[in-house]
Amino acid sequence: MRIISDFIVSSCEQLLQNKELIRYLEESNFDAILTDPVIPCGVILAEHLSLPSVYFLRLLPCGLDSEASQCPNPPSYRVKNLLFDTQNLFLCDFAFEPYSKLASDFLQREVTVQDLLRNGSVWLLRMEFVLDYPRPLMPNMIPIGGVHCAHKDLPQKCTSGFSLLLPLHIFLC
Repeated sequence: MRIISDFIVSSCEQLLQNKELIRYLEESNFDAILTDPVIPCGVILAEHLSLPSVYFLRLLPCGLDSEASQCPNPPSYRVKNLLFDTQNLFLCDFAFEPYSKLASDFLQREVTVQDLLRNGSVWLLRMEFVLDYPRPLMPNMIPIGGVHCAHKDLPQKCTSGFSLLLPLHIFLC
């Protein structure tokens, strides 16, 4: 996991150090950045370019999505064990600290990933309340579950003998 993490951070660092690409992005006058903030390279770019960022994500580990959006996330809404969340805090430090350092160096000011995530304009959450635990959402957080799924009917051989399954559909993701 450490090798993969180092590779992804290195890729982001190389992108941010590519002066020609950064200059092109600065001159292109884009309207917004659509990014998955799990790898916060796009979030760093959005801050540098002063662009609104649209996050397209399933979830962020350690409740960073709730913290960054200042959305209430009381334990009563969660099914998972609080001890699990406590262990995740260490994982988040491990996973996101290199991006905080990278962002601070690139933006030339002290910043954390959580600080950058707070600037998200719209959060498009690929979540389903049928599968995920119900929780409060901020007005700029929009659940769009199923957007990444293709609709397929069950083949007849799968439904023969099971009359209750005939109207069912499968969403392949």
